[in-house]
Amino acid sequence: MTEIQIEFDVPAQMRDGTVLRADVYRPGGTGPWPVLLSRLPYGKQTPMMTVVLDPPAAARRGFMVVLQDTRGRFASEGEWEPWTYEGSDGYDTVRWAAALPGSNGSVGMVGGSYFGNTQWMAALSKPPELKAIAPMITWSDPDDGLWTRGGAIELGITAPWSLMQGADTLMRRHRTDVGGLVNSITGLVQDLDGLASGGYGELPAGRFPAFARHDLPELGYERSRRDPEWARSCRVAGRHGEVDLPTFQVGGWYDIFSQGTLDNFTAMRRAGRSATLVMGPWTHTNWQHVVGDVNFGFSANSEFMGMRGRLHGMQLDWFERTLGEGGGDVPEPDTGKVLLFVMGINQWREETEWPLSRAVDTAFHLRADGRLTPEPPSTAEQPEEFTYDPMDPVPTTGGALLMTDDFRSGPLDQSSVEAREDVLVFTTEPLAEDTEVTGRIRAVLFAATDGPSTDWVARLCDVDEEGVSRNVADGIVRVRAATPGVPAEHVVDLWSTSIVFRAGHRIRVQVTSSNFPRWDRNLNTGEPEDRAITARVARQQVFHDPGRPSRLVLPVVPVP
Repeated sequence: MTEIQIEFDVPAQMRDGTVLRADVYRPGGTGPWPVLLSRLPYGKQTPMMTVVLDPPAAARRGFMVVLQDTRGRFASEGEWEPWTYEGSDGYDTVRWAAALPGSNGSVGMVGGSYFGNTQWMAALSKPPELKAIAPMITWSDPDDGLWTRGGAIELGITAPWSLMQGADTLMRRHRTDVGGLVNSITGLVQDLDGLASGGYGELPAGRFPAFARHDLPELGYERSRRDPEWARSCRVAGRHGEVDLPTFQVGGWYDIFSQGTLDNFTAMRRAGRSATLVMGPWTHTNWQHVVGDVNFGFSANSEFMGMRGRLHGMQLDWFERTLGEGGGDVPEPDTGKVLLFVMGINQWREETEWPLSRAVDTAFHLRADGRLTPEPPSTAEQPEEFTYDPMDPVPTTGGALLMTDDFRSGPLDQSSVEAREDVLVFTTEPLAEDTEVTGRIRAVLFAATDGPSTDWVARLCDVDEEGVSRNVADGIVRVRAATPGVPAEHVVDLWSTSIVFRAGHRIRVQVTSSNFPRWDRNLNTGEPEDRAITARVARQQVFHDPGRPSRLVLPVVPVP
């Protein structure tokens, strides 16, 4: 094959006259070739691109690759308004890419996170040349992992992401003023560097002061509250039936958008579409085999995939089946497969469905003396109590998160968290046999607070034979209209996982009221997040008696 041809900053005019620019990679020869398109706000030549797509490798496989800066970013014209134009610009760009010299008229889209979502937005706009999408590590409902989770603000990702995107905004704003540019970028970097040492704690969290200081676009959370119609236009959830395309979806159990990936997959399957799912033990940015404190074995590495080859290669194989090779007929896509990495035993397993119909929801009840048992309480037990002080919140320690580098994601030792007086811990006896949990997890808490509002956080942990507790999954629910002192039932969604708790290990659940700065603190006053700046200490109670059986519900997969 002759050398790959690369054309830089190729202009594409959108319907309103705005020009977006893309780099185009063409295989050697004359084509025609199917097109792989990615639209991203991080710079089309960013090194992170190779995590989700290797353009030269794809070109050598016979694909034309088009990488485009989204509106208002880097080489593209227009104003940067996150999420706003991705549907219309996606439609126009697909049609433009399909008509490029050398294209065979069939376009597939690929990318992760924000540029996973640009695929969904384009697909919802229905350009006729778009034949397949491969969204990776992206959300379904932005109010379930992007802007908020369980009613709490996803402060951990929102603050650094918005500040980092602000650099290009400031460079555009001060392009003719070198002094102003230096001062503005210096201030932005100071705020970014200072998040972990106190910046995350600025109030009000719902109108984050650092964004106002730099006059950056408002939070998606902020705009969604004042403009519900705009918020609806940004959602994929509830609209999957409008997308009549095959999908290849990739996620990680410790990715901040893990449940979004699963929800997108299940919705496409329910709509009768061909959908493929791959779920590894990965975080949002780490697709290797050592994640957090755990070495899952080289089989888990996305470059190996348990002897299946590179994940990139699997993806390109799928695109060949869905788009066809250059100039050839486009074959029917396969019906879709499910490939799950089962942690604990550290093995890939092929399935035909998600969720697994053979998984059985099994309750583990919170009991006196920190016990966690299959048996519910049969006699009265005193409630557990603790004090939650928003000015001394439980620090974020691991999990499915994407924050500044000060906060590691993945499974981490929880000893410092579990030593706190504001964290309740309930643990099973050592397991007599391996116990697989694969599916969606929830905690049902009968709880009371002495204020008008508070948060409840639950975290599933795996405790090994040496007593080291590591987080598996967690979740939060914000209670906005509590009746002070009156117990109520609250369901905390811990999202999903696949793990075998090995014989001799113990299952543990933590219950507390904060995980900061992953999620913003509830100040316990009931004031809206965009105005709340005063905190009060809350007295919390968690009940576990016959009439109020607080419990952890795990999808247990029976031993074959």
